[in-house]
Amino acid sequence: MKVKRIVSNIAATNPNDAKIFYESIFGLELVMDHGWIKTYSSGEEMTTQISVASEGGSGTPVPDLSIEVDELDTVLKRVKDKNIQIEYGPASEPWGVRRFYVRDPFGKLINVLQHE
Repeated sequence: MKVKRIVSNIAATNPNDAKIFYESIFGLELVMDHGWIKTYSSGEEMTTQISVASEGGSGTPVPDLSIEVDELDTVLKRVKDKNIQIEYGPASEPWGVRRFYVRDPFGKLINVLQHE
């Protein structure tokens, strides 16, 4: 038996609110829309992972999601252009990532990172 995929489900009163954040900030594409659920994808093949943590590292809270990108500065600019508050960072961490924290429209804490 193999786990083929892990999907993060975020409760939302209005799933349409995801569009601005996940499409314009991260460039994700809407790949499924049933009205009550909207699924976004980068189209990239990914490694299936689940992280369990007592903190988020460097004394930060545990984020709800971690999104790894290939151009952190591009995402950082988009976040600033949309006046989204940065809750932590950007910081270069001792374990080899540069990252920052923001909240999505549903209040989920998002760890945006790039390996250095």
